[in-house]
Amino acid sequence: MIAIEDLRVELDTDTALVRAIDALRLSIGRGETFALVGESGCGKSMTALALMRLLPENGRVTAGRILVAGDDILDLPESRMRGVRGGRIGMIFQEPSTSLNPVMRVGDQIVEAIEAHTPLRGAAARAKAIDWLQRVGIPEPERRIDDYPFRMSGGQKQRVMIAIALAAEPDFLIADEPTTALDVTIQAQILELLKDLQREHRMGLLLITHDLAVVSGMAHRVALMYAGQIIEVAPAAEFFAAPRHPYARALLRALPAAGRREQALEAIAGTVPPLTQDFAGCRFAPRCPQAMVHCAGTLPDLTAVSAQHQVRCLLYAPGAPAVAGTAPAVVALPAEVRATGATAAEPLLQVQDLSVRFPIRGGLLQRPRGWFDAVKDVSFEVARGQTLALVGESGCGKTTTGKAIVQLLGRIAHIEGRALLDGRNLFALSGPDLLAARRQIQIIFQDPFASLNPRMRVFEVLEEGLAALQPDVAGDERRRRIEALVDQVGLRRDTLDRFPHEFSGGQRQRIAIARALAVQPRLIVCDEPTSALDVSVQAQILNLLRDLQRELGVSYLFITHNIGVVEYIADRVAVMQAGRIEEQGPTDQVLGAPATAYTRALLAAVPRL
Repeated sequence: MIAIEDLRVELDTDTALVRAIDALRLSIGRGETFALVGESGCGKSMTALALMRLLPENGRVTAGRILVAGDDILDLPESRMRGVRGGRIGMIFQEPSTSLNPVMRVGDQIVEAIEAHTPLRGAAARAKAIDWLQRVGIPEPERRIDDYPFRMSGGQKQRVMIAIALAAEPDFLIADEPTTALDVTIQAQILELLKDLQREHRMGLLLITHDLAVVSGMAHRVALMYAGQIIEVAPAAEFFAAPRHPYARALLRALPAAGRREQALEAIAGTVPPLTQDFAGCRFAPRCPQAMVHCAGTLPDLTAVSAQHQVRCLLYAPGAPAVAGTAPAVVALPAEVRATGATAAEPLLQVQDLSVRFPIRGGLLQRPRGWFDAVKDVSFEVARGQTLALVGESGCGKTTTGKAIVQLLGRIAHIEGRALLDGRNLFALSGPDLLAARRQIQIIFQDPFASLNPRMRVFEVLEEGLAALQPDVAGDERRRRIEALVDQVGLRRDTLDRFPHEFSGGQRQRIAIARALAVQPRLIVCDEPTSALDVSVQAQILNLLRDLQRELGVSYLFITHNIGVVEYIADRVAVMQAGRIEEQGPTDQVLGAPATAYTRALLAAVPRL
């Protein structure tokens, strides 16, 4: 259905020419799910943009063909391409906040896609839009269809993006991290919806994701990308049972799980090399534990190791000696949840009877007509040097709870209750007292693009917090600390002179994490801090957070829907539903023997390898 032949994509930058994709070949059949996985910045999203002819202004295809049902779409005029884009090929973009029009109601955006690519008009198109909102799991679709994107949570905006992509029922769908911002129950619902559409319409699916558990349950074939090249491609079952490339094995060993709590995850040292250079040998060689002398000077080709399994590695080149340790490396998350070993500790943060209400406005003057209770009588504690995970479905109040504690809701909400940090009520502080408290508590936001100033370079973004909250730190010391931070979160130091828009979603998330760590707080509210990160960088960040906790005694309120991360990092878990705490306790008890039906349903929806 789709064939990419020797595709090369280059980007012009102020400093050098970036070869984002190099000689990429792949084919996807009708009804097939083809997964593209790899580290952030390796070219996965650029491949999707090239398929849609949506490359940035400084990007261009310099070689190769993209065949859709035999037609090379690179030769089509833009007038004909509009019919392909959205009609024959739909796309779910990685960041819904930047993909949705902020001044259009979500229903109008779905209707726009329906009317552009189907015969439906007017009321029929609106009814179809409501149906799609319901199918992707938006509650009260008849009312929410008239909402603007800013009124929705990150997960709900992602569902709207999915509805827009599927509304025209395309023949082929590109899903770029389609479930990154979704909780496990909605993720399971969306993945099942995609499977149903494939069965009904024989829809082809290019799935771009860093969630290997999702890949194992969805994909027929898997391609692993690194530094702009595909380095391994195989049927999904064979890829997970017997990965051949050293990079593939390292990714599987980096997955968090309860059974690995007492050890550091096997994060891959270093970062993806800059794509501005001319490579003389294997691109993974500087990070490869099995690198040989000739790897640095010999370019590897894709070598067939079985009928449908190819690997770009000199270990498998013709005439190479037998590879040691090529036995199947089966990596599975344990069925049992082991004890966390958490002991009682003095609380750093005590949240008591927290309630957050938002006004429901209407009429010409947008006056309040009622109140929406987003959080209701929530109480919990975060102990010194420990981690409390706050889990639950999208829209249940997790992020609102975190923002209320950090006092980021301002005058847009009515807050009741208390949040005691070292015995001082954060809700009663203002002026210098609040500024002093903010030296102690920081937040990592869910959407890194929206939380980074697009007019500031990365160095200025990281320096801003230090200058405001720790003015006594001298300029040289600031530079040294900032350089150490980017090393810790897995970024190259040359990123300090670039702007946020020049990075992938995962790289922007790393910048946001570095900004929160810059002032060395005692408590960090982590709102989905690893949701946009690939497996290897997630391992780096989790190891970093654990190391900081051991060294500095920092505490975390960890808001996430990744149960594997919860199993690995959390000492205690609180489960939220509809603004209330349904269940809380030690991680081993809540996840190992859940007391409520809601918690059991959450755990049942978790994808496993």
